[in-house]
Amino acid sequence: MSGGAGELIKVIRDVEVVQIPEGHRIRLARNTEVRVMQALGDTFTLMTEYHTMVRLEGHDADAIGRTVAAVAAADTDQTITAEELRERVWHALRSVFDPEIPVNVVDLGLVYKCEVKPLDGGYKVDVDMTLTAPGCGMGHVLKDDAERRIKVLPQVKDVYVGIVIEPQWDPSRMSDAAKLELGLG
Repeated sequence: MSGGAGELIKVIRDVEVVQIPEGHRIRLARNTEVRVMQALGDTFTLMTEYHTMVRLEGHDADAIGRTVAAVAAADTDQTITAEELRERVWHALRSVFDPEIPVNVVDLGLVYKCEVKPLDGGYKVDVDMTLTAPGCGMGHVLKDDAERRIKVLPQVKDVYVGIVIEPQWDPSRMSDAAKLELGLG
């Protein structure tokens, strides 16, 4: 899915969204006008007619007349090594986007730890990530998004994504690509 930024559309059904940056769930009523600000991964950042920024999940894309590609279910019969799974976890994390910044959490430098350990014929995945600002209301949304994307990977038996505040994030942690995307490089 690509940008589509700036397009003004009407919501075609009532839909639950997450208010940015507070992280509260709110309902957008049918016929509310919204502007698509960002369409990355399988989520949309929208600006409402009331100048409230919200995040719409991909499974509700029909509410704005869009579709997103379905996430493939895990192939439970597939055997992979811990290192192969670790690479897939990093790839999955690259599909988690900050709803205010058009850069994924890996390139933003928000992921501090990614460990894959054997567990009951499969693996346990432990991820520590931080936020661009302490106390950001979107922390639980990004955490849940990361967990959801990791859980569908083959042989994942357990997932833990923790939000850490130390060390505090700073822009030096961003990849060169992220710096260029944001005009900082």
